[in-house]
Parts: sequence; structure tokens; C-alpha cells
Amino acid sequence: MHEQQENGELKRTMKTRHLIMLSLGGVIGTGLFFNTGYIISTTGAAGTLLAYLIGALVVWLVMQCLGELSVAMPVTGAFHIYAARYIGPATGYAVAWLYWLTWTVALGSSFTAAGFCMQYWFPHVPVWIWSALFCGVIFCLNAISTRFFAEGEFWFSLIKVATILVFIILGCGVIFGFIPLKDGSPSPGLANLTSEGWFPHGGLPILMTMVAVNFAFSGTELIGIAAGETENPHHAIPVAIRATIARLILFFIGTVFVLAALIPANVAGVEKSPFVLVFEKIGIPYAADIFNFVILTAILSAANSGLYAAGRMLWSLANEKTLPGCFARVNKRGVPLIALSVSMLGGLMALLSSVIAPDTVFVALSAISGFAVVAVWLSICAAHFVFRRRHLQSGKPSAALQYRAPWYPLVPVLGFVLCLMACIGLAFDPEQRIALYCGLPFVALCYGVYFLTHKTKLKEADYAAD
Repeated sequence: MHEQQENGELKRTMKTRHLIMLSLGGVIGTGLFFNTGYIISTTGAAGTLLAYLIGALVVWLVMQCLGELSVAMPVTGAFHIYAARYIGPATGYAVAWLYWLTWTVALGSSFTAAGFCMQYWFPHVPVWIWSALFCGVIFCLNAISTRFFAEGEFWFSLIKVATILVFIILGCGVIFGFIPLKDGSPSPGLANLTSEGWFPHGGLPILMTMVAVNFAFSGTELIGIAAGETENPHHAIPVAIRATIARLILFFIGTVFVLAALIPANVAGVEKSPFVLVFEKIGIPYAADIFNFVILTAILSAANSGLYAAGRMLWSLANEKTLPGCFARVNKRGVPLIALSVSMLGGLMALLSSVIAPDTVFVALSAISGFAVVAVWLSICAAHFVFRRRHLQSGKPSAALQYRAPWYPLVPVLGFVLCLMACIGLAFDPEQRIALYCGLPFVALCYGVYFLTHKTKLKEADYAAD
């Protein structure tokens, strides 16, 4: 067998447990462990809890739409194919590049965050050195084989899930006075949630930070990306979606409740994870070191999932003949190495961000990635709306679908509106506004390139016909 195969097929080697942990692995990472500090400092404790509750609702809505689409059409790189079929081919092209941007930029913020974690132990070693090291490690994990990647991601994610549960239990023990603080001071209890008022800065900051919240939840849609490499997708995808949503709501809302109750807004930020701040306050021996290590593995796990997603999106674009065929080549282990290599460009962004201004550029990278994923979620809701409408117009009953999103058309319409509001909220936040300055021109560029190349292909076809 040749080492490289032109337009080679990806292999269906993932099981349901891999699918669940892949999605959790993509979600529980940089956004939750670092961005939560930024959100607390911006919206206050109660505002953060409300923002994450809205974010959980958005994720539920989007995943219901994606579930129906991906069970009906289980293909790798699903989002842009759905968008192309039910919205328009140019939109599908733009969605594919937006999702690639989501993860390649997320790689940058993930490697920068991993560098922050290492500085906890090695404060004098520059962040960019750790970023370069982790770039190499994550690339190697993805390059071996899909099954090796999925198995490694399963165990990485299992560690994260166990850690989150322990954190919630210990945090609640402190909040309700069962575990004393290190300095002997009384537990702030639930009073910290409203110590500065319910919404000390008003309601606008909640809208402003919704993209950051959605960035924290991004990764749930990896179930759709992996559909083409999953055994028995018609059974595995619905099970994975239900399990993932239930766990995410428990983990995120429980975690944010603990963080919001224990960390004052004036000390929260992104340069040190709020998780570490909490365990430094508790004073459990080596707890901060242990959790810093777990956070490091969690972030690298999310980067691992991110590189997988970005590489598969480039492969899918090439497989659909909208990128050069070299991106669709896979090796004998079914890995698209060229697509993976190009997607690792996000790692170079990490090196740049950590050298220039790691705190401010980190927020900007997260905002750009968040905007891109929310734009993809918009397309999922719109594609589902059109898909179901065409299904019903063809005379087929909704009961004929193996997985149905409830309360159509409310679910896709509400999901679309909430995602659109999150994008609008970016305009009001000076720190995250760069996401619109970069994201909107990027979308316009995608449409322009598509129409330019599509027009060229049509002309070539006409000449060939003559």
C-alpha cells in the first residue's frame, strides 16, 4: 500500500465512548479553565453564572439541530456539507474555513495557556519555549493514527472529568463551611455571588461576554466532525449527544458556581487559572500543584482535539474538490498529514502571542475563535431549519427521522437568534472587538475566494466543452 493515498478514505475506528470523550475533551479546556476568570472580572459572580446558563441553553439548542442532521447524514466535516446543501455552496465553503479558523486559533490560545501553567513551576522560563514544545507533542499524537488519538483522548478526558467532579465537591465544602480556608478566615459562602450586587456592571457585560462563554462550550460540535469516523453512527451519535450535554451542564454550571462563589471579581483574570486561585485559598497540601498539572493536561487534550478537527476540515474541503487534492491525501494509517501540518499554524500564533503580550493577545485569540465557532453554530441552526422544512415539504413525516430535534421550528430559530446576539455583543467589548475586525473580513474573503474560483472553474468547463 502506498504511503500517501490521493482522496483516501478515513477509517471508522471510533466507538461511542471515544465520541463522548472527544467532545468533552474539546470542551473542557482553555475556555473553562482560563476564560472563566476573565468573565467573572467583567460581569461579576452572579452575571457569570447567568451567562453560563444562557450558554448551556445555546449548546443544547445547537446540538439538537446537529444531532438530527448528523444522524441523517453522518459524514466527516459535516457542518460545511450541511451548509452547502441547505444554505448555499458559498456558505458551506465559508463555514468550513471558519471552523478551521476556530480550531487553529484555539490551538494558539491553548498553547499559550499551557505556557502559563508551566510558569507556575518555572516562572523564569519564557512562555514561547513551552508553546514550541507542546506544538511538537500534540502533532505527534495526531500523526500516529486516528485510533491512537481517540484512545489517548479518552483517558485524557477521563482525568479531566474526575478532576472537575473533585473540584466541585471540595469547592462546595468550602462554600458551605465544611472545609476551612488556609488563612483561617470564614468561608464567604453564597454571599460572594451578590457581594457587589447581582449585576454590578449592568446587563451589557453579560451580552459582551457571551462569545467568550460560547468559546468555553465550543467543542461539543466535534461529534458532528467525527461522524464519518465512527462505528455505527446512527446509534452512537444520539447516545453521545445526550451524554455530552448532560455532563457539560453538570460540569460547567457546577464549576462556575464554585468559582463565582469563591473568587472576588477584582482578583479574577486570565494569567492564573481561577482553579489554582481556589486551591491556593483552601491550602490543601500540593493541591494547587496537582490541579495545575491536571489543567495543563486538560488544555493539551483540548488542543489535541482541536488539531484533529482542523485537520479533518481541510481534508473534507479537499475531498469536496474545493481545495487542492494534496489536502485529501491520507497515509496508510488513515491520517491526513498535510492537512494536519497546515492546521498546526495555530501553534505559531501561540508563539507570537506569548512573546508580544500574552494576557491581552490571549483574550483576543479566544474572541476570534469564539466568533468563528458561533458563526458555525449559526449555520447549523439555519441548515437544520431548511433540512426539516424540505423533509416535511417532500411529504415525509417527522417520525421517519431516526433522531428528531424537539419543538421545531422553535429550537433552530431560538438557537440562531441567541448566537446572533452573542456576535452583536462583541461590538460592545473593546477587548474582544478585534474578533469582528478580523472575523467579518475573513467571512467576506471566503465568499470572494469561493465565487472567484467557482467562476474560474465554470469558464474552464466551458472551454473544455468547446
